[in-house]
Amino acid sequence: MRGVWRELAGLVLPVDCAGCGRQRTELCAACHRALARGGRGAGRVRLAPRPRGLPEVWAGAVYADEVRAVLLAHKERGALRLAEPLGAALAGAVRRLGVRRAGAGPLLLVPVPSARKAVAGRGHDPVRRIALAATAELRRTGVAAWVCAGLRQRRAVADQAGLSARQRSANVAGAIEVRGGVRGPSAAASVVLVDDLVTTGATLTEAARAVAAAGGEAVGAAVVAAPRGTFVAVRNGT
Repeated sequence: MRGVWRELAGLVLPVDCAGCGRQRTELCAACHRALARGGRGAGRVRLAPRPRGLPEVWAGAVYADEVRAVLLAHKERGALRLAEPLGAALAGAVRRLGVRRAGAGPLLLVPVPSARKAVAGRGHDPVRRIALAATAELRRTGVAAWVCAGLRQRRAVADQAGLSARQRSANVAGAIEVRGGVRGPSAAASVVLVDDLVTTGATLTEAARAVAAAGGEAVGAAVVAAPRGTFVAVRNGT
């Protein structure tokens, strides 16, 4: 219900750009281009140290400035209509991951789970909402894709902010499990883990472990954004 009221308020009240604060637009053209990296495409994420078991990761944009502001506006302030441009950025990362795999077929986007308490407090599940928007964008461009929210947190974890890479790995170890299976309408669909942000890769690694423990395999991961130092721009399809 909280999300519905936010949507209604956004229709009748003046808004400022979530990225730069420009008046009377929820997302200005410049900030929209920042999410799309000016048309240059997604980048590969390279983490150091790289957690053992972390699949290949691609990001749609650099987590800085306007992109950071837009992500936070959607996640923490309930600017729900921002899911569409954020989903487009995620779709770009998924697409780049997919084209690098031989015989890429249908895709099953599996969101990294949020704690139920966090979802209740925000009034929405931001990663799942972005994943659904990404799926719609992928289908619009001819890519068969579905969302399967088949992962859940099986125990509470501490806030990751301020933790080192090793501490984050210990914090989430064994915290995620598969609920009811990870499958879509097509048995041939490839599992792609999705999240809004990657920092150390600990959570994505734990999600990949949970999928493997249930007998599946994540072919890769895609996120909306990654920190500048980990984002490697890739051009000309290489």
